[in-house]
Amino acid sequence: MLGQMRKDSAEIFREALLEMLPDKAVREGLSHLRLKNDVILAGIGKASWVMAEAAAKELKEQIVSGVIVTKYGHSNGAIPGIKIYEAGHPLPDSSTLKATERILEITKRAKAGQTILFLVSGGGSALFEKPADGISLQILSDITSRLIFSGADINELNTVRKHLSAVKGGRFAIHCLPAEICQITLSDVLGNRLDLIASGPAAPDPSTSMEAMAILEKYGIPISASIESALKSETPKVLENVSYHMAGNIRGLCLAAKKAAEKRGYISEIITANMEGEARTAGEQAAERALYEISISSPENGKRCLIWGGETTVHVKGNGKGGRNQELALAAARKISGTGNIVILSAGSDGTDGPTDAAGGIVDTNTWEKIRQNGSDPDDLLDQNDSYNALMMSNSLFKTGPTGTNVNDLVLVLIFNK
Repeated sequence: MLGQMRKDSAEIFREALLEMLPDKAVREGLSHLRLKNDVILAGIGKASWVMAEAAAKELKEQIVSGVIVTKYGHSNGAIPGIKIYEAGHPLPDSSTLKATERILEITKRAKAGQTILFLVSGGGSALFEKPADGISLQILSDITSRLIFSGADINELNTVRKHLSAVKGGRFAIHCLPAEICQITLSDVLGNRLDLIASGPAAPDPSTSMEAMAILEKYGIPISASIESALKSETPKVLENVSYHMAGNIRGLCLAAKKAAEKRGYISEIITANMEGEARTAGEQAAERALYEISISSPENGKRCLIWGGETTVHVKGNGKGGRNQELALAAARKISGTGNIVILSAGSDGTDGPTDAAGGIVDTNTWEKIRQNGSDPDDLLDQNDSYNALMMSNSLFKTGPTGTNVNDLVLVLIFNK
């Protein structure tokens, strides 16, 4: 039974993703936007290749120039008329700077009456970057890395990055004046706040320099004279040359998962599309909910699928390998160990979980014991944030490869009370 449930969870995840692939959403978005001739296309994020391909097929010769930047391994061949760059994520690298400069170059040429089609998806914060004056890429990467490993949430991370960047926090929109920007967005931020998705290059920024400084102080990151000087340059609070269309988000992915689960006979419920907090805590809570559902269900209504969507964080204390979804899954495995028919899948919709080749993990009530049988202490692996190796030895890693979309993480809890 557990084997079939594991198969079902993977199929539900993959089927839901098909509903969230951005090509259809881009075509729909283009039908709502009034694009003038001589369109300049710029795309940033993990889904930018898929989004750009769809736009190119739809607009054809209407696009006069285009540049996109995506994560290494996330492009899938040439797109006519579009220059494609791959760059570092979650930390920017030299390729990031090169791609950003090229985007800035082609958009600077835009004239009044021209349209810049701006395709934005998750990952754009790292992939589209030009540090503010006086800030090196190394300084920016060090600060970003320290915030990530300290457990800073995405809002805190983006607030700091916007104020240390020459393109984030609405500054790209200012750069593009007098041209108009039509932005199509694939959201990986809870609440779909445009100022937070990819750190809002073309969105007004409500956060302040003082808030960014307070976040650095909260996590004990030294504020040098150059950082303080950059922070004093405030981001724009009003923009009048940008229109927006939301192409997809985590709520849509949860609804697609519910539909896919019900097709397979599971009574399904979306618990929340706003999951956040520590990954380990979220995993424990999902497991506790599964155990509760088992205790109150009967054979007549015992085949259930519970759905969470959102994005958690990991406060890294050990020196292991993993990501937030793998840690969530491993923490859940401890709670459900030795109980009934329960399977829990946690995975990133982009196919990447942390600095690994896995999207996340699929665990069941035997996973914890399998790790022990392989000669390791699963408690110790969890404490060392070594969820990747723990799940690998229990055959519980979930790998999809790059999916072409990015709308946060999905957690599926399948239970069967026969």
